[in-house]
Amino acid sequence: MHYRTLGRTGLRISEIGYGAWGIGKSQWQGASDDESARALNRAVDLGLNFIDTALGYGQGHSEKLIGALLRERSETIHVATKIPPKNMQWPAHAGTPAEQTFPADHVIACTEASLRNLGVETIDVQQFHVWSDEWVGRGDWLEAVERLKRDGKIRFFGVSINDYEPDNALRLIETGVVDSVQVIYNIFEQAPEEKLLPACLKHNVGVIVRVALDEGGLTGQIRADTVFPEGDFRETYFRGERKREVEERTQKIVEDLEIKPDALAETALRFVLSHPAVSTVIPGMRSVRNVERNCAIGDGAGLPDTQRAKLTAHRWRRNFYRD
Repeated sequence: MHYRTLGRTGLRISEIGYGAWGIGKSQWQGASDDESARALNRAVDLGLNFIDTALGYGQGHSEKLIGALLRERSETIHVATKIPPKNMQWPAHAGTPAEQTFPADHVIACTEASLRNLGVETIDVQQFHVWSDEWVGRGDWLEAVERLKRDGKIRFFGVSINDYEPDNALRLIETGVVDSVQVIYNIFEQAPEEKLLPACLKHNVGVIVRVALDEGGLTGQIRADTVFPEGDFRETYFRGERKREVEERTQKIVEDLEIKPDALAETALRFVLSHPAVSTVIPGMRSVRNVERNCAIGDGAGLPDTQRAKLTAHRWRRNFYRD
């Protein structure tokens, strides 16, 4: 496993991290706690030392599974979690006051809940689960963050940027108060390369990449006739003709790069890791098989320049979460 530095934090984290939304038993269906525990342990066996979760993943269920892992393992494992917005609006709506989303008492109470779920005294990276640059200099959220740092409850502070709004954290980055950002970045969604990633390099802010596989769209496993378990959020995400569109576009990538269809997921992860601003990528991994396949990609090799250049033509502007 290859390791990278998470911006100014100095934390050395595995370039393949563990995205723990899928093991929270909410929205993603089909996970069993036993298999999730096996997958988490196997990931640590293979050198993975960074896990991203959230208080909102199964109302703390994901955090509790990770807490059990932390008690069982002696290795240093860095955990990042997230505070849900008090108004429960994902993504943050323009014009919403900071006081309605992350008031200080809410920030502190949620952090205390996550500490209990994880069974730790300090959270490595505490993040806001949504963000709006309108909140820079407003509200009392920063006072809460600074207090949590002083009290040793959190080490570093980050935000998870709204879906497909990579520029909606540039002001925050310029203030110097944020240590890391989490953003959607993949072969289809290349917009972060324009302003966000250069800003993170300039200000030494860590970058955690989510949705690198487009919720499964860039695995090559989504086809026009794919059926998801009842209640799985991907029923909506890939509704209508979207599965057919995804299948057609991924087939073009396979043909353009002259790769095998089952190499698409590896190519997608390597694409993300080829950017120098990226600290880690956090694919969801609910099975040991996926853990072993993904961790093998964390070898520091990235993607050949010739392939990466070809992938710029496969950019696809859309937002399946809202459109």
